[in-house]
Amino acid sequence: MANPKKIGTPWPELNDGLSYHDVVRPSDAGSTLIEFYSNKYKSSAPLQGWLQRIKNDQITVDAGVVTDPNTLLRVGSKLVYHRIPWKEPDAPHIIEVLYEDDDIIALNKPSGLQVLPGGLFQQRTVLTQLQWETNKESTSEVHQKPQPVPVHRLGRGTSGILLCAKTKLARANLASYFADGTSRLGGKRDTNQELGKIAKIYRALVSGVIDDDTVTINQPIGIVKYPGVAKGLYVASQSGKPALSVVDILERDVKENSTLVQVKIQSGRPHQIRIHLSFIGHPLLGDPLYTVGGQPKCLDFDSVDESFAKDGGYPRPAKAVPGDCGYSLHAHKLFLSHPITNELIEINAPLPSILQTLEETAIVQQTDALDY
Repeated sequence: MANPKKIGTPWPELNDGLSYHDVVRPSDAGSTLIEFYSNKYKSSAPLQGWLQRIKNDQITVDAGVVTDPNTLLRVGSKLVYHRIPWKEPDAPHIIEVLYEDDDIIALNKPSGLQVLPGGLFQQRTVLTQLQWETNKESTSEVHQKPQPVPVHRLGRGTSGILLCAKTKLARANLASYFADGTSRLGGKRDTNQELGKIAKIYRALVSGVIDDDTVTINQPIGIVKYPGVAKGLYVASQSGKPALSVVDILERDVKENSTLVQVKIQSGRPHQIRIHLSFIGHPLLGDPLYTVGGQPKCLDFDSVDESFAKDGGYPRPAKAVPGDCGYSLHAHKLFLSHPITNELIEINAPLPSILQTLEETAIVQQTDALDY
């Protein structure tokens, strides 16, 4: 068997930093520079942090550096906050290509690699590696070269199939596939119906022994305020949006008090599988965030840490956040109606050893012995 294609360029020590652009609106005219930033971007840094950034020559007004926090702003002025380069947390950079044609590319995302920029990870993402690979292959037709982009997300700790579009039409069609799968849940929930033009099957290792062979979970998922997550944390919530997961038990390990499961999801709410499995009392083994009931292990809003990091921003929260790893969840299979040709495609991502059944492990060992 030929070696699979892989992409990946080693990460530089520091990223390139970031620039955040704003234009002063009439409602902000007359405000001081510190008032503008400390009120508009409270989640980025405390007041003292923004003062530090201003004094550190990181803010420009109409292309000129301004170090006086009491500078009055005028309508139409262009503000830029320059975030200094930083060393992002360790992350893998090698990504296996599972399928590729002129319209789509499917990757086997490793655990620990974020899909899109966010938080501390602005450069060390799948999107960056796709962009670098495209630029590497490009010639004089650089502007005509397709720019692959992920059409859905996998949690940083989740591994497996990540589907990306290489053209605008493929991206639009795939987006409609995912939207259709979720919209079906607004009405009658029929777990036996066809899952539309795309279906995803995951493997997961959960804590505890699940008695039933199949479990259907249709718990809605909503958002609550949570320290360190600016847009809020997704949790099990009766006031949330519909979500459907069908769980099949593959193996039970009474000795280790764990269960190996296969999960088919029709919707695609953020962290859906982690939330749903914890909701029924079986969180993913090693999940640092979610606990029984589909809730975070800690919801403490009484204490607010006003200290800040070297760049003036808040330090990493002490409590677990959604991007933390430690659990075993793998996007194993994907069935897809091709967004351009409508051809039925099946894509498989090799299973990590911890998510293999005993029979699958034995087959792999036999195959390896034969190859040797």
